[in-house]
Amino acid sequence: MRNSEPARIAMWSGPRNISTAMMRAWGNRSDTFVCDEPFYACYLKATGRRHPAADEVIARGETDSRKVIAQITGAIPGGKRIFYQKQMTHHLLPEINRGWLGVVTNCFLIRDPAEVIVSYIKKNDDPTLEDIGFVQQAEIFDWVRTHTGEIPPVIDAHDVLENPERILRLLCEAIGVEFTDAMLSWPPGLRETDGIWAEHWYTEVAESTSFRKPSPRELAQVPERLRDVYERSRESYTRLHQYRLH
Repeated sequence: MRNSEPARIAMWSGPRNISTAMMRAWGNRSDTFVCDEPFYACYLKATGRRHPAADEVIARGETDSRKVIAQITGAIPGGKRIFYQKQMTHHLLPEINRGWLGVVTNCFLIRDPAEVIVSYIKKNDDPTLEDIGFVQQAEIFDWVRTHTGEIPPVIDAHDVLENPERILRLLCEAIGVEFTDAMLSWPPGLRETDGIWAEHWYTEVAESTSFRKPSPRELAQVPERLRDVYERSRESYTRLHQYRLH
């Protein structure tokens, strides 16, 4: 796409990543409207998962995936030029039609699954393979690659935290939008565009004003009971990692 053309960016990530900070970076652009996990209510209603504020998310959100798709592929709210969508891979359930992926720019935010699992079990002690979204991320990646004939952009959370400006510049170049320094910092606090679950999950991000430097990398200790979940997630992560922008 050219810099002057409207852009709809779907950033696909699993949980316990830097996806909300990435949404802050894009949301701080004057030309961008951001959308926070548009399929969440659909996911909760269909699966019955008991997440914090699940009943409220379902009651106030859109539970018809066809209507969600119409919203995220329709007119960009607020007259903005860029429509940034923070998308969770596990929310795109198998029964949801994939055809709309062909009319948005799909990008993939990955993170080492050991780090994801160790972070996730602080919130939910017994995650399944489906809960952490790596297999779904690879499936979406494959769909996009097959149907577009191109390799979609992949960024790794660790690379972003090590050098936000370099990786964001590479991402913007890859998707044909102009980089701006506004993406490197933002005011603290919650946003009207945050999901209603923000008060449960966004405490750290609400206090942030930029991407935080990563702590020294240590080998995250995945509990033995989750080794199979880790190994299967690792396969998907490794396959996407080879394509990352760096």
